[in-house]
Amino acid sequence: MSTPALPRSRAAVESVGAVFDARHRTGSTNADLLAAAADLPDGSVVVTLDQTAGRGRLDRSWSAPAGETLAASVLVRAALDDRDRGWLPLVAGATMRDAVAAVVGAGPGTGARVAEPSAASRPEPGRRVLVKWPNDVLVDGRKVCGILCQVAPDGSVVVGAGVNLTIPADRLPTPTSTSLAVAGATADAPDLADAVLSAFWSDLREAVVALVAGGAAAETVRSHVRAGCGTIGTRVRLELPDGSAVEADAIGIDDDGRITIRDRDGSVRGVAVGDVTHLRYA
Repeated sequence: MSTPALPRSRAAVESVGAVFDARHRTGSTNADLLAAAADLPDGSVVVTLDQTAGRGRLDRSWSAPAGETLAASVLVRAALDDRDRGWLPLVAGATMRDAVAAVVGAGPGTGARVAEPSAASRPEPGRRVLVKWPNDVLVDGRKVCGILCQVAPDGSVVVGAGVNLTIPADRLPTPTSTSLAVAGATADAPDLADAVLSAFWSDLREAVVALVAGGAAAETVRSHVRAGCGTIGTRVRLELPDGSAVEADAIGIDDDGRITIRDRDGSVRGVAVGDVTHLRYA
């Protein structure tokens, strides 16, 4: 497999003086960018269609069949305060949601058939592509993309994304996964990767500029994150870092980016870190 061309993405990145590094194969685009971050300008990208040692949130492995998945990492070097830095993973999920939605459209998928959610659990019309808090991108309730943000030694942030592009239904890594092809996209892997990455990169940069500006611009970004979060309004199982788990109703995202839940006793609290399962899709 040759190194992906990704012409739109390359042109956008290089137009602002950033570095676009497309690799034939690598262990982890996040690791590569973290190691080189100090010498690279804001907006630089490392990308491959063959990542061999990717990781997800909570140190989970990320299955990435060669030539059928996109792994891309973007360097964010911006004067974000502590609160807005905490919002960055959520903003990344929202911008990837928009990029995926543009590729798969709002109507029913036309790709390979997979088991359908029940009528009661099916996403509402117009909300086919959603984010599971904090930043898993779902199509029809199934995961198509994961996001991992890591802080580089120089204080910049590497935003990594893994997207299932053309994995067929019978080779998806888990029963709750999907791919752009299964969801109805018909282009080949390099073209899908280029479309998704170019939109994700440009929208992420615009959102970061708005967060730095603060005020109404930043609040518009946070409102957009909330609007695309499919966890809000859903019954969830939340596994916490201490090993405990709770079932609760997710009712919002607070000003610190925490998922707000209402427990069985009616008490309301924000949770900053946890692994969410949407029980209506379980």
